[in-house]
Amino acid sequence: MSKRDELMTVPEILAELGGVSRRTFYRWRELGHAPRGFKLPNGEIRIYRSEFLAWLESLREAA
Repeated sequence: MSKRDELMTVPEILAELGGVSRRTFYRWRELGHAPRGFKLPNGEIRIYRSEFLAWLESLREAA
């Protein structure tokens, strides 16, 4: 993670994935198949862009 790594919201992640539903994303999290993130005190999830990109790359490598 770099010092300037952007924190992404769930809606931003869903937009980048192009049509994945919020329910599907949270199911992936339950199963451990989503990018690593963390929960803020208000319950919202944030994911570092670098984690998201690494997750996407791992999916490509697995395909």
